[in-house]
Amino acid sequence: MRYVYRFGNYYYGKGRLARADGSARMSAILGGKGAGLAEMTNIGIPVPPGFTISAELCIRFLKTGKYPKRLLQEVKEGMKFIEEVTGRKFGNPDRPLLLSVRSGAKVSMPGMLDSVLNLGLNDETVEGLARLTNNRYFAYDSYRRFIEMFGEVVLQIPREEFEKILEEEKKTLEKIKVPKAIKYQNQISCQEFTENSLQRIIKRYKEKVLQIIKKPFPQDPYEQLWQTISAVFKSWNNERAVEYRRIYNIPENLGTAVNVQAMVFGNMGETSATGVVFSRNPADGSNEPYGEFLINAQGEDIVAGIRTPQPIEWLKATHPKNYAQLLKILKKLERHYRDVQDVEFTIEDNRLWILQSRRAKRTPQAAVKIAYDMHKEGLISKEEAILRISAKEVEALLHPKLEESVKVLPVAKGLPASPGAVSGEVVFNSSKAIKLAKRGKKIILVRTKTSAEDVGGMAHAVGFLTATGGMTSHAAVVARGLGKPCVVGCANLYIDEQAKKALLGSQPIKEGMVITIDGSTGNVYLGALPTKESEFSKEFLAILRWADSIRKLNVRTNADTPKDASLARKFGAEGIGLCRTEHMFFGPKRIQAMREMILAPTPEQRKKALEKILPLQKQDFFEIFKAMDGLPVAIRTLDPPLHEFLPKDEAQIKKLAQSMKLPIDKVKQTISQLQEDNPMLGFRGCRLGIIYPEITEMQARAIFEAACEAIKQGIKVLPEVMVPLVGSEKEFIHQKQIIDRVANLVMAKYQIKVNYLVGTMIEVPRAAVIADKLAKHADFFSLGTNDLTQTVFGYSRDDIGNFLPQYLELKILEHNPFQTVDREGVGSLIKTVIKLARRANPKIKIGVCGEHGGDAESIVFFHQIGIDYVSCSPHRIPTARIAAAQAALSEKQKS
Repeated sequence: MRYVYRFGNYYYGKGRLARADGSARMSAILGGKGAGLAEMTNIGIPVPPGFTISAELCIRFLKTGKYPKRLLQEVKEGMKFIEEVTGRKFGNPDRPLLLSVRSGAKVSMPGMLDSVLNLGLNDETVEGLARLTNNRYFAYDSYRRFIEMFGEVVLQIPREEFEKILEEEKKTLEKIKVPKAIKYQNQISCQEFTENSLQRIIKRYKEKVLQIIKKPFPQDPYEQLWQTISAVFKSWNNERAVEYRRIYNIPENLGTAVNVQAMVFGNMGETSATGVVFSRNPADGSNEPYGEFLINAQGEDIVAGIRTPQPIEWLKATHPKNYAQLLKILKKLERHYRDVQDVEFTIEDNRLWILQSRRAKRTPQAAVKIAYDMHKEGLISKEEAILRISAKEVEALLHPKLEESVKVLPVAKGLPASPGAVSGEVVFNSSKAIKLAKRGKKIILVRTKTSAEDVGGMAHAVGFLTATGGMTSHAAVVARGLGKPCVVGCANLYIDEQAKKALLGSQPIKEGMVITIDGSTGNVYLGALPTKESEFSKEFLAILRWADSIRKLNVRTNADTPKDASLARKFGAEGIGLCRTEHMFFGPKRIQAMREMILAPTPEQRKKALEKILPLQKQDFFEIFKAMDGLPVAIRTLDPPLHEFLPKDEAQIKKLAQSMKLPIDKVKQTISQLQEDNPMLGFRGCRLGIIYPEITEMQARAIFEAACEAIKQGIKVLPEVMVPLVGSEKEFIHQKQIIDRVANLVMAKYQIKVNYLVGTMIEVPRAAVIADKLAKHADFFSLGTNDLTQTVFGYSRDDIGNFLPQYLELKILEHNPFQTVDREGVGSLIKTVIKLARRANPKIKIGVCGEHGGDAESIVFFHQIGIDYVSCSPHRIPTARIAAAQAALSEKQKS
């Protein structure tokens, strides 16, 4: 097994590799940086010589703390190669070779892992470097930098210890009038030092090292090298790297390679420089170089951000030949990799070196434009253009966002449940939110948590903030359906609704105060911050059309209002996969009738109450059919438990009792009886329609009368009636018989034929395992993956926030199962549903209407197992369209 791979181009005219030992295809072994250095060598880019120690060795070393014996010999051979090419000798006091030792994982983790520069300097070689370059200040400054970086990375000495010394030396110099002619600028702290002061700093640095680690600073260059290699490997498990991998789902077993490379110096005076440049603008995607540079500096000076760099185009004035060469290299690299490149470069005494080239990170807006432009330029195919866009980031293209100029710090942070940024006045209850919104106020509804009773207030508010709840809590689901920004699970939000005040972090919040929430990041700010609207670019619209021609999964929407339906159609929905009828019951005119129905003692009185709702619900369905003309609309019959419709405060209960001419004690008794310990598993869904068939009858009548009247007006209607929470064959048959009977009566009345389907949601495990029995009677299944996940895991989606962070940290769960479908458990059950259902009824349609229908990773799974369609909130439709196309393309690549 090989551990060391050489790379690098000619160096001071002393020779070059005909070809590197590796290539771009070896990123698993060489890491992204090492593979890039090898590939650049192979295509003739000027790369300083060096070698890469395999990433495969990293995990082995972290487990055992030992290196294989052969590694020592291979490293020595690698060092000999660098020495032969450079004409310098590692540790030689006359022609010292200095090294950079950098990390480089397969997946880019910028800034997360450690590196050490200027390695090989000691008390002797620093003098040799001074003589060789005829620049004593440069040599001492490089030694100072090396001790500081080695001390922090390898010896684990806090950087502050060295910064204190720099600050003290600065104050000393300020007391002494140093002639300007012998002053120099320190690139890290931007303070002025002399050669003598740098020597004092170096001396004090070494004393600090001895004081802290009880050992002298190592003078043996090979000891420095081996300690640094070990430190770079160990940085794979530092806190920031672990957290970064968790956020971006990077496997822990990849490890990092170590790249040992001859140093080139951008801090040798005005003839030298260092910088970072992108082959295209990573912010907006425009086809022009974008970057920054510093004269007389090393790479970490730009990263540290203490010196202000200059725009890359200014390099043309200071180093015109190098600038022209850099532009040619950028174009060559971009055409070779067929993607935008992020390039680090150094100019050493007017000679250009490329230190790294990697795929550039970019904003979602830039990603779209770059993918589209590169296809038009003939660099990539349409299929590649689609794969270049992150489906997860597509949502960011559709919502208002904070202006880039905003630099205000947040006062609190929660879970980013629904993207977009918005400002508004704080209100703690829904009824007041409605009143103020009708007066033209912009309201942010702030609640401990929301319920179905808050839907009215949520419809009028511009955004929501809750103290509890997760990514699929009520607030989150409704927010995404409404396309409104939402932050949930804000742990440092404490609300006193009675006193109409709250504590947001340490900041007191009163009703009427203005706050800004950013549902894309979870951040909460005081005051109104400027935002800007997002619009579909022509490039994004084109890529969506390309995606539609490739994907196999249909994409529908979850929409409860004509407005949502129209918006979803604009975003490309191919129908409605879930229309929740319960939200239609909470209007002021309807909630009273609904409450009368619940409290009515006889079926006749229940029917009388429901007759008040019928024309209103019928009009709702008509408008939705009109908005979705020619597309299917799946309407779910009433689902939530009845207690959610009943009042909770004394005044409303008294008002309800008076309106129904009932004793207030009788009303309170009914409300108490309908309260449940676990309402999610209680009297809801099809159970309501079975005990109160009048509800199903009224809803079916509203659906089919609306359908007939729409058909009379030339609207093409494709209704699909969906029965929720079915767990047995007889439950479904009971409800289907009611729906079919009412449909036939209505069609006979209107003398109009309506082509409709009746199906059920699969939300409980029992329905999944008897899917074959249900499929004999159903025209379609819709997988309610929110509830199915709840019932399979036994987790409450509203309360999982109490332990989910710890579960993710401990790797008990790899991801939030309410965000991305659990393939092993829930996914296995879904596969069972598909297998049983299609065996019993080959023509049955199977869709997904839970929140997973808009999750890119889940969509890949749904494509793989043969789901017919996914349904998601309107603003997630473009994400689903892209993700479905990417799933189809990935499958094609594997076949």
